[in-house]
This record gives sequence, structure tokens and C-alpha cells, in this order.
Amino acid sequence: MSVILVFLLVIVGFAGWWLSHQRLMAKPWLEQGVIGDIIGPEGSTLPTAKIGLGVFLAVVGCLFALFTSAYLMRMALSDWQALPLPRVLWFNTGVLVLSSIALQCASVAARRGQIDTVRLGLVTAGLTALAFLVGQLVAWRELTADGYLLTANPANSFFYLITGMHGLHILGGLVALSRTTAGAWNGAPPERLRLSVELCAMYWHFLLFVWLAIFALLAGWAATFIEICRQLLT
Repeated sequence: MSVILVFLLVIVGFAGWWLSHQRLMAKPWLEQGVIGDIIGPEGSTLPTAKIGLGVFLAVVGCLFALFTSAYLMRMALSDWQALPLPRVLWFNTGVLVLSSIALQCASVAARRGQIDTVRLGLVTAGLTALAFLVGQLVAWRELTADGYLLTANPANSFFYLITGMHGLHILGGLVALSRTTAGAWNGAPPERLRLSVELCAMYWHFLLFVWLAIFALLAGWAATFIEICRQLLT
């Protein structure tokens, strides 16, 4: 339960930081200037799509928090045998970081109207995300080849479940990213393209954060950190 609360607090903190940059608490009647400059061309400082994505990511965060809590509770039992961490996961982490950076660059370029940079960032993000998925399949193949099958041990089952669920979310994000990339090449309206790129970047940053938490969990760092916190609190 404590793990869920900590994870949710992090999600809430991240959401609060993001909302603070969206002028959600702004008081336009107290601000000076042209009304169109304050409200924006679409009549809202916070697009509905961003609110919807934020709610969806909160639900996904709760899902992975439950997985994390179940993982930590199950590993305390005597039949738990941790499997070795494939080295390719380090490579996968690196390419996912590059994918997130590429989308952030594309988002900045979209605000500045630099369409060539937007296209480059979107393509780079897509290719590195595909490399991440391929790397995950390589990790699965290495583990199964070494005898770490899905039903052989609870630790194996959790590994395939958590990494597989994260991979499915990456795959779903690639669908949206491919549509945004097609729009960038086919001359989509600048405001619409900018919003699409920002949504993709927001989604990718969140999945990167989730993957870093998963990686720490699978490597055993999360359990060590929690144990240190417990010792400090007792």
C-alpha cells in the first residue's frame, strides 16, 4: 500500500507541475492585454485533448502502481527466484531516453514553426521506439533460451507481464505517433500539428518515467530504496 501511495504522490506531483504550466489557475479578468492573447485562438488555455490524456495517464499510472505493489509483496515469499537482468535492457533504456528527447525537440520546433525539425524529431522518435520494442523482444528471447520461462517462477511471470504491458503502451503510442508524422509530412494545420506533437511528447515522457521505475524495480534498486526508507522511519 505504501508503494502505491508513493507512486500516486509522484504522479500527482508531476500532474501538478504540468498543470501549473498550462495556466489552469489563471485569472484572465485580472490580466491586461488583448482578450484573444489571454484566452488563445481556440478559446481555452488547456485543450480538452490534454485533459483527456492526463486522465488516461493517471489511470495507467495507477495500473503500474498496482503491479509494483504486487511485485514487491510477492517477492517476499520463499519460492521467489529473481531472474538475471538482460544487458540489452540498458540499451533499451538508452534508446527510450533518446526517443523522449527527440519528441521534446519536435515539440519545441512545432512551437517555433520549424517543420523540418519537427519531421526529423518525429521520425527519430519513431525509429528509436521501434528499436526499444525490438530490444524488449531480444531480452525475452534471451531469457527463454536460458530457461527462464513464463510459468517457471513467479518472478519470471511478473517480468513478462510488466514489460509486456509497458511494451503494449509503447505500441499504442506508435500508432498515434505515426498519424502525427503523416500529418507533418502532408501539411497539417500548424496549430493542430503542434497539439498532436505535444500530446505525443507528453505520452512519451510519461512512459519513459514508468520504464525507469520498472527498470529500477526489476534491477532490485526499488526494494533496496524502500528498505532504507523503512529503516530510517523506524
